[in-house]
Amino acid sequence: MARIAGVDLPRNKKIEYALPYIYGIGLTQSRNILEACNIDFNLRVHEITEEHVLAIRNELADGHLVEGELRGRVSRNIKRLMDIGAYRGLRHRRGLPVRGQNTKNNSRTRKGKKKTIAGKKK
Repeated sequence: MARIAGVDLPRNKKIEYALPYIYGIGLTQSRNILEACNIDFNLRVHEITEEHVLAIRNELADGHLVEGELRGRVSRNIKRLMDIGAYRGLRHRRGLPVRGQNTKNNSRTRKGKKKTIAGKKK
């Protein structure tokens, strides 16, 4: 099992699709990393050698923010927005959508389960 950036990659997946299991790496970034390391995209994780793993680790260390470092940066950015009182920070604080989405009918993921309010009596 290959362990890169503190993440155990799934053994039977192709390395191209296994690398996005690392926070901060998507499919395009994965392909760029494998190209830079001269590793075949079709190799399975259990087939890659220790040299390949070392090359990938070195490539990540050179210029990619991943896992804990990236999570910390994102949370600090959100905290900064909250501290300066920006609109986006207020939306984060209230647990509402940040990027201008409609909230009348949707946004249940951010708002949570419906809280039913009794109808108005006449």
